[in-house]
This record gives sequence, C-alpha cells and structure tokens, in this order.
Amino acid sequence: MKVSYSWLKDYLKCDLTPAEVASAMTAIGIEVDGVEESEEIPGGLAGVVVAEVLTCEPHPDSDHLHVTTVSTGSGEPLTVVCGAPNVAAGQKVLLAQIGTVLPGDFKIKKSKIRGVESFGMICAEDELGIGSSHEGIMVLPQDAVPGTPANEFLHLKTEAVIEYEITANRVDAASHWGVARDLYAWCRLNGVPCELVPPVGDCSALLSSGSGEGVTVEVAAPDGAPCYTGVTIRGIKPGPSPEWMQKRLLSIGSHPINNIVDISNFVLFELGQPLHTFDADKIGGSRIVVRRAAEGEPIVTLDGVERKLRSSDMVIADESRPMCIAGVFGGEDSGVSNGTVNVFVESAYFDPSSIRRTSKSQGLHTDASFRFERGADPLVPLRALGRAVSLILECAGGQIAGPLQNVCAEPFKRCRIELDYQRICRLIGKEIEPSVMESILGDLGYEFESRSAEGAVVLAPSYMVDVTRECDVVEEILRIYGYNNVELPGRMKMSVSPTPNPDPEAIRNNISNFLASNGFTEIMNNSLTRKAYFSGLKTFPEDACVGIVNPLSQDLNVMRQTLLFGALETVAYNANRQVQSLKTFEYGNVYRKLEGKDATKLEAYEEHACFCLVLTGTPERSWKAAQAPSDFFRMKGYVELLLKRYGADLYQMRSEAAPADIWSEGSVYFLPGKNRALLTIGTVAPSLCRRFGVKQNVVAAEIDWNSLFELVRRDKVAFSEMPRFPEVRRDLALLLDEGVAYADLRAAAFRQGKKLLRQVTLFDVYRGDKIPQGKKQYALGFVIRDDERTLSDRDTEALMERLLEMFKKDFGAQLR
Repeated sequence: MKVSYSWLKDYLKCDLTPAEVASAMTAIGIEVDGVEESEEIPGGLAGVVVAEVLTCEPHPDSDHLHVTTVSTGSGEPLTVVCGAPNVAAGQKVLLAQIGTVLPGDFKIKKSKIRGVESFGMICAEDELGIGSSHEGIMVLPQDAVPGTPANEFLHLKTEAVIEYEITANRVDAASHWGVARDLYAWCRLNGVPCELVPPVGDCSALLSSGSGEGVTVEVAAPDGAPCYTGVTIRGIKPGPSPEWMQKRLLSIGSHPINNIVDISNFVLFELGQPLHTFDADKIGGSRIVVRRAAEGEPIVTLDGVERKLRSSDMVIADESRPMCIAGVFGGEDSGVSNGTVNVFVESAYFDPSSIRRTSKSQGLHTDASFRFERGADPLVPLRALGRAVSLILECAGGQIAGPLQNVCAEPFKRCRIELDYQRICRLIGKEIEPSVMESILGDLGYEFESRSAEGAVVLAPSYMVDVTRECDVVEEILRIYGYNNVELPGRMKMSVSPTPNPDPEAIRNNISNFLASNGFTEIMNNSLTRKAYFSGLKTFPEDACVGIVNPLSQDLNVMRQTLLFGALETVAYNANRQVQSLKTFEYGNVYRKLEGKDATKLEAYEEHACFCLVLTGTPERSWKAAQAPSDFFRMKGYVELLLKRYGADLYQMRSEAAPADIWSEGSVYFLPGKNRALLTIGTVAPSLCRRFGVKQNVVAAEIDWNSLFELVRRDKVAFSEMPRFPEVRRDLALLLDEGVAYADLRAAAFRQGKKLLRQVTLFDVYRGDKIPQGKKQYALGFVIRDDERTLSDRDTEALMERLLEMFKKDFGAQLR
C-alpha cells in the first residue's frame, strides 16, 4: 500500500520529514517497505536561477535575436543571446546556466550564435516544464532576487511516497486518514508539535438538502449489509478531475479516469471507505434492492466476464437484475460513463465474512473487497458519503435529489472494555503512568466511560474492529508507547524444556538431507486438492475426503488423503515443459474422515505426516554408463538405504501386495510387531497417471512418518568389533517358478543358515528361450562366516548342501 507524504500532511500538520514519518510508522506497527521521492518537475530545475537583464541590444547579424547581459547576483554579468520578442532591459527572468539539464533531457552548453557567444538561456514556461506558453520568456515580478534558485522561487514540491504493509487486523491503516490518526498519537506522546485536521466535517445538512424524488433503497438481507446509505445527484457533468486530485491519485499509482470515478477512489484512499457510483438512469424502477443472489444467477462484471453467483453472495440489484457484486466488483451495465447525467452514490458497511466468501469463490480481489473482508469502520459510511457528495457537487456540478437513503439494521455498539492499570503494566513489563496510557488511548479515539486510580472503562473506536479485550488495548498502548522503550530487565527468567531423544525434527532433517544428497529435489504442494481425483478409488475413497466449507475453488475443495496426487501433478507440470526425468520427495500431512464417526466431532478425523518419494523418466545420457530408466527396484534401493540408516531391514517385515487401484505392482510393508503400515512402494497404475495427464512410468514410495519414527526409537546403536575370521562366498543358479519371490528365498536361507549365513544377494535374473516357459533363473550370492573360528571347506559345503536341499523341497528349485 502507498501513502503520499504531501497528502498525509493535509490531515497531520507537523514538521516531520518523509524519512521520519516512515520511521514513526514502523515504530507504531505499520511496516514501511521504502520511501520513494519524486520531484514535481524532473530534475527540480537544478541550475536555473533568477537573473536580471542589465542590457538588451539587437543582434548585429539577425533581425529577431537580441544580445543581452544578465546578472545572477554574483560574479561577472553573462552574455546571453535570446530570441524572445518580449525580452527587455530591467526584467527579472529565469536563466538556465551552462550545464543545466532542462525537462526533455535538453542540456545547456556554451554556444556561438551567429558569431556571438552565449553563456546560458533565458527560459519560457514550456522550456521549464511549468506551463505550455512559448510566446515569450517568463517575466518575473520586480521583487524577485537575482541568484534565487528557480525551485525555491517557484515553490516546487518534492513528493515522497511511502510504501508500506499492514497486517490483517490493521485495515484501519489502509488510508491516509488512518495513518495520520496513528501518527498523531505518536507525535503527541513524543512531544512533536502537530495538529490533526479531519478531512470532512458534519455533512448531515448537505445530505438532507435534497428535494424531489430520488432512488429508493430496500435492504432485504440486513445480515449481509448491516448499514447501507446512498444519495441521488442529478445534473452532473462527467469530465476530467481537478489537477490537484489527479496529482494526489497519480502519486500513489491510481490513474485518473473522470471526476466521478476519481472522487470514489479519492475517498477510498483518504478515508478507507469503498464507494460505488451507479448511473441512476440505469437503475430499473429507480429502486435498489440489497439482497442475496439466486443460486446460479448471472452477472456481467466490469471486466466483461459473465459470472455465476451463489446463493450466499450479496448483490446490489434493481427491480429485475443484479447490478454489482456487493462490496467486491461493479457490473458492466450500471457504471458511470461520459454520458451519465444522474448518479446514485452508495456508501455501505457489508458483513466481512460474507464479502470474504464471495471474493474467494469468484476469484475477485479488489481494493473494496480487501477492506470490507477485513472489517471496515461501520460508522464511516455516512461521513464518506458526505465527503463524496460535496466533492461531486464541487467538481461535477448537479444537485441532490430526494431524501437521504440510510438503512441500518440497528445502531452500532462500540465494544466496552474494563482496564486494570496494574495488570496492564505487568503485561507490558514496565510501570507506565496511568496518565500516559489515558493520553495514548484518548488520541487514538477511545472514549472513557469511567476512570479511577486503579483503572478505567473505555469504549473502543469503531474503526478498531479487532479490539475486544483488555489485552488488545494493551497492544494498542504498547505500539504507540514503543516496544523499544520497554527496557530489558537485569535478570531474565526462563524455563528450559528438555529436548526429546530422539528429536523428531532432527530425524526429519536427516532424512531430507539423505534424500537430497542422493539427487532428490524437495517439493511442497498445497494440502488442498481436487475431490474428483478420489472418484472411484477404494484405497482413498471419495467419502473419506475432508471437505472445505468455503473452498477457494472447485480445484481446491478437499484436504489431501495422500501426498502421491500432488507429486503426480508435479510430474505432469514438468513433463508439459519438457522436463521428463524427476526425482522428488515431499514431507507433509494427509487427512482422512473416519468411517462411522460423527462428522461434527473432532474424533471423526485423522491427520498424520508422510514422506512421499517419486522417480520418473530416464536420467541424462552419459558416456560412461548406459541409460537406466526409473523402475521399482531403483526406488526400492533408495528406501532400503534409508531404512538401514536406522537399523531396519525390509526383509524382516511382513508385506502384502499394494492396492491395485493405485499401484500396478508394489508392496505394502508393515511395522515389525504391529499391524500398522510403514511403507507402500510400487509403480503407479497407468489409469491413475492418466487422471493427471501423466503418460510416462512413475515409481513412488509413501512412508508413514509415525511408523518410521517408531522404528527410529527402537534402533539401539551397539558396538561390535570387526570380524577376526575370513568370510567365504558361494553362488547358486536356481531354476524357479515365476511365482517364487526373492524375499521368500532370502528369509528361508537365513532360517537354514542360522549363525553362519551373513548375507544373501540376488545378482542376476534370467528369462528367455533357453529355459521352460513359466520359469525364471535366479543367481544368488551367499556370504558365510563364523565369528569364532575359520570355516573349513567341509563346513561351507555342508551349509550349501542344506540350502540347496531346502530350496528344492520348499520351492521346487532346480540347480542350473
């Protein structure tokens, strides 16, 4: 947001510089991003001074030029050749000296004009950028003092624009008057001489001065529009705004349109109250109805887009159609144009939650909705209307027609708050005199209902919509008093909370670092997703989705049940931009509604965290190694490495086939000793990929964080010395049925090998025409070692024979 320094000083009369104003704003909780200064005339006419023409003679070689000598008040007089017909001796003029750069990037240089050297230029209005006349040079009053800089003589202003941000609860500072009001309290506390000048007085007499008939108002939905005011003005003349108003709007980046529209914008940035001006002749039946829209009711807004309204949306309508979306955006057919003669000016207070829902559902974010959805001042609409009407009558003419339309459901009641001064001082951490607190609150607009030595009862200002408790008032006192003015005590007390062991945050960071070091890129997706993704799925049923009451859009209407779908969206986004190969991971929460539970109770919902890993595509080609496309076993290798860091082994876990609606192949691994899933890993089903527009193979793994952390807590690191006796390696090539799994072979081998078998690996798989159909060949490697003695050949062969016999008996294996 922006405020103009000169505009701000219309309401706060003080001598603070722009930098000091910016510093004070930051101190009172209005965070300033920067101060940008701009001159009324670019360059500020540096180098242009008041000069006196001492002599003026005709040029010896020209019939229209003059040779003059001018004095700048110091140094020798200068010779200047001038072509203006009105130049004469004794005049006071503005002289651009050598080196001056005039508007238009025109630099003054020493020159020779028809044989006579000229040391500057006597300027006309248009050459200085302060007017359009070029009939002759500017002739100044005789009391002008030679040598005076032009910017000082012409009183040129340097405009400063302060850019700042406000928090969601400080919409009261979204205007020049709001900022001036806060700065006034700060100036008074810090002894800075100042005066607060309200931008508008009592306009009740003006608003009630109408005669004849005007537009009438009916508020059919007072819950959505607690206060709605308006007045009709007839006989206006749209045209350019006054120059002063255009300069004000341009200084903060708002482009002037015409006097009627500009006045609405001016009042918005002055008082923070959004207004809307209707062409009164386009209001059907000369009657406005403030109501809820019918479900699916259409309206074409100012941007030319036809929008379908919801039954919760507030609209300003005439007798037959909606004319604008209340508090959000105007309609295309009801606005002011250059041919408008009669207008109806609206100033209202709309329910913040209603405006917020409409703004989100329609995807419209305007200056009006920004203020209304955060809570505008409910008592300012009538003042803002009076300000706008007086400006329209001044700038566009016309006269008020009909009575003032002022429909308010009930009078606004200011929040009544009891204050205890001792408790306030304890909260702040410093003893502050009650008189200082009362002065701050009085300057901020609080009204004292009663006072005592111990405390007071105050009524909060209407513009502070979030001040409802004593602690809120403490915050207001402290931000004006200054956080930096609260000294740190000599001794500080603190409670030391023990760090959990193991630390979940440290473990999460270690896992993320491990994945990143292995080439994975961390992604972060929205926890809101599209309900349609879950249609027809059994693993993540649509009924288990946690819905959003007021979704931002239909694409973000439920909470995610899995991180996988966000990862698939990422794959699709990158594939559409020619990035086919990805290795990503994400950590985040997933949400689920439990079956058979009361949806109104918290117990009906479950939330837990997960890691999701995704591999897809083929890595970049290399001269050293052949391309290896992403597959299930690459992903499994990464997961095995990860689990080994925490002493876990996939082959010691119970597993079952992954759900077919999500995975074309894969496994679910369970936490040892518990029937709780730890990991699901596999190839994503092509049918699911197609829902996201993904055409390539995607391999993924989703790890339940709570189960993984349980594994980490179980892991006990113990020391063991290096083996003192050598190990023996043996291989077996086995012909097996296709249905035999390597995991089963490995588990059976360890049961048979007991203490001697240290490692089993699968180092080759063969399927082809050299073996029978329905068969496969596994080449298994075995590492054998006894930690108490050196194994003999007889010991090794005996173990291998037992293993082979077991493979034949239990799995129907044949030795190749």
